[in-house]
Amino acid sequence: AERPTATVARDWALAWLAAWPLTHALLLADPRLTGYAGLSGVLHAGVAVAALGLVVQGRGRVRLVGAAVLGGLLVKLTLEAPWRASVQALAHWEVPVAVAAHASGAAAGLGFAAVALLVRQHATMRARRLHAGQPTDPP
Repeated sequence: AERPTATVARDWALAWLAAWPLTHALLLADPRLTGYAGLSGVLHAGVAVAALGLVVQGRGRVRLVGAAVLGGLLVKLTLEAPWRASVQALAHWEVPVAVAAHASGAAAGLGFAAVALLVRQHATMRARRLHAGQPTDPP
């Protein structure tokens, strides 16, 4: 039997790239965060984009994996509770963790993934109209 593969299309990768600056811009809106160094927010954006991509374009087990990752991400963000504190000190880490970056990254990733999905759907509908000989743009 063929093993399922999990790949991410170019439009999803572009959504992750677009989420990078928004992830950091959202951090600027949090007055409780006085400094930030790292890429954990961008990592969370990538996880959100890739998982949603698997849910949308995957089949069978691949789709389930994407849904499980999205669910796990939601649980993780909820447990981190960034609405309580932007930064948390954890006993097993030498540096504080900016959980606000995780939330902003996930939000930016999901936002741009939604944009990628809308663009993809529009392109598909346009191609179908072209194939059917219908006008693609309203008058």
